[in-house]
Amino acid sequence: MTCGSEYAPGLRARGFRMTPQRMAIMHVLIHSGTHLSPTEIYKKAHRDAPSLTEPTVYRTLEFLAKNGLAISSQVGNGRLVYEIAGRNHHHLICQLCGRNFEVEPEALKPMIRQLEKSSGYRFINSHVTFFGICPKCQKLKSKKGD
Repeated sequence: MTCGSEYAPGLRARGFRMTPQRMAIMHVLIHSGTHLSPTEIYKKAHRDAPSLTEPTVYRTLEFLAKNGLAISSQVGNGRLVYEIAGRNHHHLICQLCGRNFEVEPEALKPMIRQLEKSSGYRFINSHVTFFGICPKCQKLKSKKGD
């Protein structure tokens, strides 16, 4: 049994199949442990599924995100990345060097509770990206006199 097959019953319940292409892409997402661009996913999945095309990867990622199996995130410069769904976490990304710091959900719980209270929404899943300048880049910037 492959790692993506645990998601097949949920898809079938909604009238979809777990195709070999979806299985290959899910395998990459499950084992990556990080966010990947569609091109990175294509390169990794193509090894196990040589008939896979890059446009199929883009369509499949949109499908998986729409069906709650993957999460898409903007990580700056309009770049969209994907990861497997199910693990709430957030990011703080340096706008100068791109360094990525993972923010645990506990840090944002008070803000999320306040948003739920004021909006009436109930959060099911969240994935927030904050942008700033990391300490290393701040030091470099101050040394240059900017």
